[in-house]
Amino acid sequence: MSTSSLETQAGEAEVGSAALFPDGPVRARSAKIGAIGAGAIMADQHLAAYSEASFPVVAIASRTKAHAERVAERWGIPTVHDTPEQLIEDAEVEIVDIAYPPDLQPALIRKALAQPHVKAVLAQKPLALTLDEAIALRDEAEAAGKILSVNQNMRYDQSIRVLKQLLERGELGEPVFVEIDMKAVPHWQGFLEGYDRLTLANMSVHHLDVLRFLFGDPDEIMTVTRSDPRTQFPHTDGIVVSTLRFPGGLLALSTEDVWGGPREEGFDDDFSITWRVEGTRGVAKGTIGWPSGTPSTITYASAARTDGGPSTDGKWVTPTWDTHWFPHAFIGVMEQLQQAVATGSEPALTVADNVKTVALIEAGYRSIAERRPVRLDEFPL
Repeated sequence: MSTSSLETQAGEAEVGSAALFPDGPVRARSAKIGAIGAGAIMADQHLAAYSEASFPVVAIASRTKAHAERVAERWGIPTVHDTPEQLIEDAEVEIVDIAYPPDLQPALIRKALAQPHVKAVLAQKPLALTLDEAIALRDEAEAAGKILSVNQNMRYDQSIRVLKQLLERGELGEPVFVEIDMKAVPHWQGFLEGYDRLTLANMSVHHLDVLRFLFGDPDEIMTVTRSDPRTQFPHTDGIVVSTLRFPGGLLALSTEDVWGGPREEGFDDDFSITWRVEGTRGVAKGTIGWPSGTPSTITYASAARTDGGPSTDGKWVTPTWDTHWFPHAFIGVMEQLQQAVATGSEPALTVADNVKTVALIEAGYRSIAERRPVRLDEFPL
């Protein structure tokens, strides 16, 4: 898809007179990016999105220079540094984009915050392995006067963006119950074998953050779990089920079934991620295109339209689009940071907001350990 079509495609999801915007425009693209990491997320998602949106990537580095060189050749990146630290010191780099293990990420963030030429840092989730470390990074970024943003890319999934617009327009009324149901087997990165946390910190983080994005901060979380028989390294949180209560009574259920059924040769899997929101005036349901590699979907029915358009009279409406969560959501993630740098404004994905997601994950782990609902006010931020 060309850059020009990216800037106009939102109108393609119009339903009657009610415009829905699955992807936002690219408003700024001048800040030069230095990419740290050469694994699948950086090579196949970040850089694919940046190429499509014409974001300038001027340098790359990774733990293994040969890997970085191969990715640089693939995407036409002019400079390959020997180490991530050397890339951060490159005066040409204005945005440091990190796709690195979370135990190594804080040191890189701190080095980037200390460089006068670095204007912003895009970090991966989880931001850090502990809530205390995440809070410290938030405070250090503020003290340095630098933008620190966290790549919660599911907020830019097209179905989630459209759902957010429906909620803000009141088309579903007051939300009553919501669920996200994942049945799929992720590819766990090798570095996760050295941590004592697995699914909740590295997969549920997408869904719990999206629930915060859509409905605000919950009052409490109850998380239960069991080990995943397929995962060979020691872990506690394999299959995870979390129940969240929000102010006003909204109940949410997030399920991460990373077992997803047998995967023997010849066995047809049934992998999916689905979501459903029930409100007092309507219902919306959808699918997330990962892991099928297809566009995410949404279909909804509303008893009363509030945007001045024609009433749907409870009939189901299904807008469509051609873009995907992977890689197109990564355009939105970098665009919000480019815009913040260009205008001096706050990014959409702030580190202060992400600390609240880290706190929600921490509360989930306390719930697992203590076998009880955990209130979020147990974690002063």
